[in-house]
Amino acid sequence: MTAALFTADIKKMKTRSRNGIRTFQWWLKGLVLNTQAMPLEDGEVARRRGQRASGAASLGGTRGEPHEDGTAPGGSGMEVTAEDPQLEPALGDGDVAAGRGEDARGGLQPAGKEPEQFGVLGGEESLMAELSERVQKVVKSSSWWERHGVDACILACSLLALPAGFLCLRSARAVPFLAGILTLGVVHHTLAVKGSHLASHNALTESKSWGKVWAVFFIELCSAFTAEQATYNHVKLHHGYTNVIGLGDSSTWKLPFLNRYVYMFVAPLAVPIITPLVALGLLRNVGLKVALRTVCCMSLGLYCHYWLLLHASGFQSPWSALLCMLLTRSLLAHPYIHVNIFQHIGLPMFAADRKPKRIHQMSLGVLNLPRNALLDWAFGHSLISCHVEHHLFPGLSDNMCLKIKPVVSRYLREKQLPYNEDTYCARLRLFLRRYEELMVHAPPITELVGIQ
Repeated sequence: MTAALFTADIKKMKTRSRNGIRTFQWWLKGLVLNTQAMPLEDGEVARRRGQRASGAASLGGTRGEPHEDGTAPGGSGMEVTAEDPQLEPALGDGDVAAGRGEDARGGLQPAGKEPEQFGVLGGEESLMAELSERVQKVVKSSSWWERHGVDACILACSLLALPAGFLCLRSARAVPFLAGILTLGVVHHTLAVKGSHLASHNALTESKSWGKVWAVFFIELCSAFTAEQATYNHVKLHHGYTNVIGLGDSSTWKLPFLNRYVYMFVAPLAVPIITPLVALGLLRNVGLKVALRTVCCMSLGLYCHYWLLLHASGFQSPWSALLCMLLTRSLLAHPYIHVNIFQHIGLPMFAADRKPKRIHQMSLGVLNLPRNALLDWAFGHSLISCHVEHHLFPGLSDNMCLKIKPVVSRYLREKQLPYNEDTYCARLRLFLRRYEELMVHAPPITELVGIQ
């Protein structure tokens, strides 16, 4: 009798244990699902973070790679998802990560648009993973010259052209003098924009150590900006949260107190003056060693430019040398400002807690401009005609972005996803006509409906 009761008690205990384990499994599963469904961050936090970043990305002229520890410069402890390495796109929180078991049917589309019109795929197919696989095949089949050599050669040619530019300014004749101004202006923007962009993305070399060296050289010495802040604000915020309100919405480029003509045609002339001043203001967010290095590199770059104008170009007056510095450093400032606003502002913007999957976010929120020989040389393909490709695969060099452009454009069109393209003149007319709406008032938030 006792043995029978003991056996019955054992069976009851086993049943309760099974029920308890099953209940714990259901609770754990619900916790995981709720965690995955959490918004990116609270809206107020997003707004505060966007305010802290205001002004840094707009004047750096750089595109950067995230910090290795995933925190803001100066140890602020802000964690933001970093971009992935060269051959892989950075996945947003709506994308499929390996082994995560999450479906990526691409079921997001603007309100009022049918799923089949927006490229919804059936099954478990991941749009971003499929595109990445196609791009990786192109990259792996490319030589070192295609991956890094072409762009390194352009930067080397620009450095070699510097002596000719300074010597041309010695001439008293108008044509050689103007040729010197043009040469130094194009060289400066090639080093300060294209060089800084590639170096901070570590696209010039496959070595992280050399990548940091080149980032300091191009961003701080040539551009007179702080490498850490330019890197953080552009890659962590702009690339990580492209067109997300308060984070990567390009609002740092807006100066609502200026009218359209002053902003579009006069204000860019002040970029060479404002850039180092903003950089100095941002040094409070970095450590003492980094701040000292930045100040030394910025001062060295500016002084070398000034000294060469006095001693190599033969300028007699310090003021004439400073005026020439301003002229050469602002030669392409107008298209630089225009390109940065044309390619994002006026396109769909998203709330931080409703950010779509990465491939939809980039195809909707990024625009390519047509190829232009001067701007392609000075700014790079990834900032002009391959900006969509650059946002999808930020670790690739300019030449590789150009090489994968047919693959990306064909794939997006196959899946009936947007591939935004427009001309420089058309965007300029649009911004002049709708300046108040685009550059003064807060942008409307685009809601995408469907499977998130």
